[in-house]
Amino acid sequence: MVGDVVGKPGRQAVQEMVPRLRARHSADFVIVNAENSAGGLGITRDIGEAMFRQARVDVITLGNHAWAKRDSYAFLADELRVLRPANYPPAAPGRGCAVYETPRGPIGVIVLQGRVFMDPTDDPFRMVDSLLEDVYSRTRVVFIDFHGEATSEKQAFGWYVDGRVSAVVGTHTHVQTADERILPNGTAYLTDVGMTGPYNSVIGMRREGVLTRFTSMMPVRFEVADGPACLCGVVVEIDGTTGHARSIERIQAIQEDTQWQEFDDDGAGSAQPLCGD
Repeated sequence: MVGDVVGKPGRQAVQEMVPRLRARHSADFVIVNAENSAGGLGITRDIGEAMFRQARVDVITLGNHAWAKRDSYAFLADELRVLRPANYPPAAPGRGCAVYETPRGPIGVIVLQGRVFMDPTDDPFRMVDSLLEDVYSRTRVVFIDFHGEATSEKQAFGWYVDGRVSAVVGTHTHVQTADERILPNGTAYLTDVGMTGPYNSVIGMRREGVLTRFTSMMPVRFEVADGPACLCGVVVEIDGTTGHARSIERIQAIQEDTQWQEFDDDGAGSAQPLCGD
C-alpha cells in the first residue's frame, strides 16, 4: 500500500515508483490512498484512471476528502476499484468494501474512517463487524485502510480486529509512523503509512502559506508544494489460507534530482533524512 498521494508531485511519484516497487517486492496487489491527489484535495476520474492504467494500481482508497471534487461523484458510483469510507451514510456515492481477485486468491479491502477529531460518521467498530460477515463468505484475507486523526483510535481499532483481519494500515496524518508490527493474533498493524508527495513541505502544502496561517491565524489558501517528492508505503505478506500476516515492512523513498533513493529502516547508505521525519 502507498500512502496519501498529494497533488501532481505525488501522482508522478506513484507513476514512476509503483511499477518498480511492485516488481521488486513481487507484489500481487497494490492499494493507493489518493484522496489528496487532485490539487491536494480530492480525486478526479482522469487521475484515478491514469493510476490504474499507467501505475498498475489495483485499488484506490479515499478518506474524508473523497467528494472534494464534483467530478468524483459519478466516478465513485461507477468504478468498483475505488473505495471511500464504508461508515459514511448509504446515500453517499461509492462503496467502502469490496473483494478483488489476485494471482494468489481473493482479497477483501475495507476503508473505515475514525470519529475522533473528524467529521461525524457511523461507528467504525460496529461497522467492521457487519462488513466482515459478508467478506468472510469470499475470503479470510482482509486489508483495512483506517483513515483517522487520533493515534489512540487507530491503535484501539487494530486491537479490536486483531486476528480477524490481515492488516490495518492507517492513513490521513501524512506522517509515517515507525510502529509497524504483527499483533499477537496475526494482524499486521501500522498507525500511519505516511504521505506520497512534496518532500520539502508541511504535509504536502507550501511551507509559506502554512507558516502564515500558524503565525497570524488569518485565512490562507493552501497550495501543493513543488520540488522533490517522497513516497511512503508498506509491504505486507499474508498467508492466504489463514489470512494472518507473515511480515510487514515500511517503505520510504525520496527523489533526488531525477533519481529515487530508497531507505531501509536505519537509512543505511545515506545521510539524508527519511520521508516523514
